[in-house]
Amino acid sequence: MAGRTRTPSRPPRKPRTADSRPPLVLLVPACVAALFALLPLGYLAVRALERGPAFAWDVVADKRTLDLLGRSLGLTVAVVAACLVLGISLAWLTVRTALPGARAWSVLATLPLAVPSYVAAFAWLSAEPDLAGFGGAALALTLVSFPYVQLPVAAALRGIDPAQEEAARSLGHGPLRTFLRVTLPQLRPAAAGGALLVALYVLSDFGAVSLMRYDTFTRAIHTSYRASFDRTPAAALSVVLVVMTVALVAAEARTRGRAGHARTGTGTARPAVPFALGRWRTLALLWCAAVVAVAVAFPLGTLGYWLAVGSSATWDLGGLAETAWATLGVAAAGAGLTTVLALPVGVIAARHRGRGARLLEQAAYAGHALPGITVALALVFFAVRYAYPLYQQLPLLICAYAVLFLPVAVAATRAAVLQSAPVMEDVARSLGRRPWQVLREVTVPLAAPGVAAGAALTFVVCMKELPATLLLRPTGMDTLATRLWTETGAGSFAAAAPYAAVLILLAAVPSYLLGRHRT
Repeated sequence: MAGRTRTPSRPPRKPRTADSRPPLVLLVPACVAALFALLPLGYLAVRALERGPAFAWDVVADKRTLDLLGRSLGLTVAVVAACLVLGISLAWLTVRTALPGARAWSVLATLPLAVPSYVAAFAWLSAEPDLAGFGGAALALTLVSFPYVQLPVAAALRGIDPAQEEAARSLGHGPLRTFLRVTLPQLRPAAAGGALLVALYVLSDFGAVSLMRYDTFTRAIHTSYRASFDRTPAAALSVVLVVMTVALVAAEARTRGRAGHARTGTGTARPAVPFALGRWRTLALLWCAAVVAVAVAFPLGTLGYWLAVGSSATWDLGGLAETAWATLGVAAAGAGLTTVLALPVGVIAARHRGRGARLLEQAAYAGHALPGITVALALVFFAVRYAYPLYQQLPLLICAYAVLFLPVAVAATRAAVLQSAPVMEDVARSLGRRPWQVLREVTVPLAAPGVAAGAALTFVVCMKELPATLLLRPTGMDTLATRLWTETGAGSFAAAAPYAAVLILLAAVPSYLLGRHRT
């Protein structure tokens, strides 16, 4: 009709590319999480420079510091290499082969997450005191941390379209060459993320290296804090750990590259054909049984021995129940806060690869390599000066868990988002959905299983955390970890055994559910 004007329709939103700026609905909370994780660094800056840059540099450049650097890096490299071998081999055997009882072996391989490093170290030392040193520390840390590699690699194997491997086999490639040329490159992001968590876990561990009497940065920092009121040397050593963390995160990001192997559809309509092990079946079963025996059965058997023969191992059911309930409460609160803070950082790390996204991810990893005592003292420093009502209160301990274990949840979230196709988010934006609607309706639902897995992992590590809990727990409150450490420090191994057994039992429940969910 004449005179009628047509209102132009709003053009559809342009899909965002991987290098575009993150939307504010993600950027603002991610920046909050990064600043939260960087809080201990402000404390370190104040303490390290308290006596001037020259004094701090003398501490860093000291021969003792260089020796600690070599020892810490050597232990980290050994544990990461062993965890990659264990994690990738177990994941492949339980997911892609016709291994008898593959589902059960997959679940059993996650149970070492429930064993604290100091419990594993105690178990091996009680059986063989000569293990003290590098070998014992590497053994204990490897056996409790290889599931950090096995779980994400197994999840990635289930998400890979087997048609690519079948195409390689049809072109004449053998099983080994197909694995190395087709499968392994697609596992690189998951394996690199798991290896990074293992490396940061080793750098920040205090319990195992202390019991094994192997000097690393964490043990030296703890000794420096306890030996003197001057916090400057310990703060300077902690700064070195932060620099090592940033270097590791950057190396992992470079190793991961731009790899992102997500399906654009449902993939094949049938499951992958399991690889027939043939004559290797017995060897594969022996390998799985040996790993489960040394990582799970041995520490449990050691605790059973102390419970059976120790005259001081009295089961105070009331005290155990109260301590266990407190442990569950603080671990659940810590896992909840950590997951909320990790969600925007993990999404940005997976979907945006600009410099800002890398800085946010590296900031989130900053606190994980710091010893728990350093993070705890930083939060005490902040609370006393700026938030005194939080001093010696439960929220401060929960915040410490979030700073320490934010990378666990970030890595799980990033891996889960990478497994979903970005085209689905692009389609939602092209239909006019706003960024927060895309996040709520597409990104989070697709990544929910991986985010939940990260929350479960965070819950387990919060239950086992020791140094920060010792310093920040409210007066009169104990967790299973602190009671276990107190009894062990006094030489009452039999009295510590009930707390260790209950701690492992409680931590085994989410570990078992996590492993069963991933099978």
